[in-house]
Amino acid sequence: MSCYMYWDKIKSIANSLKEFGHYKLNEIPLDDIIPILDSVEEIAHDKVIDFDSAKHILDDKKMNEALKVIRKFYVTLGTRLETEKAGEILNSDDPGETLKSFHFYDRYLALLKNENQLVKFNPEQKIVFIGGGPLPLTLILLNKMYNAQGVSIEIIPEIAELSRQVIKKLGLDSRIEVVVGDETALKETDYTVVMLAALAEPKERVFANLWDILDTKTPLIYRTYTGMRAILYSPVTERATRGFHKEVMILPTGKVNNTSVLVRKVI
Repeated sequence: MSCYMYWDKIKSIANSLKEFGHYKLNEIPLDDIIPILDSVEEIAHDKVIDFDSAKHILDDKKMNEALKVIRKFYVTLGTRLETEKAGEILNSDDPGETLKSFHFYDRYLALLKNENQLVKFNPEQKIVFIGGGPLPLTLILLNKMYNAQGVSIEIIPEIAELSRQVIKKLGLDSRIEVVVGDETALKETDYTVVMLAALAEPKERVFANLWDILDTKTPLIYRTYTGMRAILYSPVTERATRGFHKEVMILPTGKVNNTSVLVRKVI
């Protein structure tokens, strides 16, 4: 089956997003937005299109504008979903149950089970997650599933404070810390495993700084997008990860969006 079967659909989705006109994505009711996300993910989760075929359409210059629109939509919606859920948790009488209603909750459970094949998580580990965002779900679930300690590094102070409040509301402030800063904050942090959010940018600077900071033994897990899932966000390039040796890569299954890659610094 040709990947070009999606050519018109991708353009149509991009055009539908443009039709919102002066409305901002953060102002549109979620009931009107989630169906668009579902349409994008129907393409992203295609089980038939192989990587080479996907590359043909995603690298085509004629698709650049549509991909920019869709990828911006994906990032904006993801941030909105996290921020709104963080607010709901803070106002909830049962924050644990409120967390479970997060749109991507079950996908994170599956993603972390995949990543546990890369690094066996346990209570003795201290995992630093770079790019924690308003809802540091990875670290929350790592504690829930494996009782691991965590540190969330978030560059925007207001977002860091929101995530700090969420962690406290969930009763996890003795196990998960929030630090304000970029990836260089790692220098002042103890850790056994480092994880990098898929949306942490700019990738080349982040990996270059991590190469300067990490030793050759510390596992670094980064998340990226491969195959048709790259419609959602630009993949991490080999240029960005130069200086690191790729040990294992786990491809997503089902509705999981991220490919997880284990690398270590080489000299």
